[in-house]
Amino acid sequence: MKKGINELGCHIIKPKIYTDNRGYFFESYNKANLKKYGISTNFVQDNESFSTKNVLRGLHFQVPPSAQAKLVRVTYGKVLDIAVDIRANSLTFGDYCSVILSDKNKKQLFIPKGYAHGFVVLSDKARFCYKCDTYYDPKSERGIRWDDPDLEIDWKISKEEALISDKDSILPKFSDCTFINNLNW
Repeated sequence: MKKGINELGCHIIKPKIYTDNRGYFFESYNKANLKKYGISTNFVQDNESFSTKNVLRGLHFQVPPSAQAKLVRVTYGKVLDIAVDIRANSLTFGDYCSVILSDKNKKQLFIPKGYAHGFVVLSDKARFCYKCDTYYDPKSERGIRWDDPDLEIDWKISKEEALISDKDSILPKFSDCTFINNLNW
C-alpha cells in the first residue's frame, strides 16, 4: 500500500537554492542540514547511474550487516523513486512511498536501512546519484520483484514499457522473501 514519505520513515530533503542571472548554486550534501531531519548517517560511497526512458532498476537492498541507508537524487532528467519498507517489525511493513526526483525540483530522498529501493526513468534520459552509508557487498545483495502484485506499486508505466535487466526480471516476490522476517535492521 502506498504511504506518505514521512509516514514510512523516509525524508524528502529540499536544499536551499540560490539563483541569479548566472544560474544557480546549492549544497547537494551538508551533514549539519541532515541532522535537522534527525539523520546522522555517515556516508562512505557515492554511486551514479545513467539510464534511458522506461529503464526500471529495482527493487534492491542489502541484508545486515551490510544493509545500506541511501541519500538519492537526480542530476539530469526525471525519475519516479520508490522505497518499500521490508522491516518485519514495522507497522508499515510491505508498504511503499514514491516521489518524483528531477534535475528541476532538486529534491533528495533519504532512505533508511531496511528498505528495498528502485526507480524508473520518466524522461528521455536520467542521471541518478546516491550516497550510501555502507560499501557495496555482492554477497549481501538481494531484491524483490518490481511488479509484485502484492505490493501494488504504481510505476507510472506499463509492464510492456518497462526495460528491466535480466537479473531484476528473476527476483523473487515479496511473499517469497521470508528470510527478511529474521533480519535485524
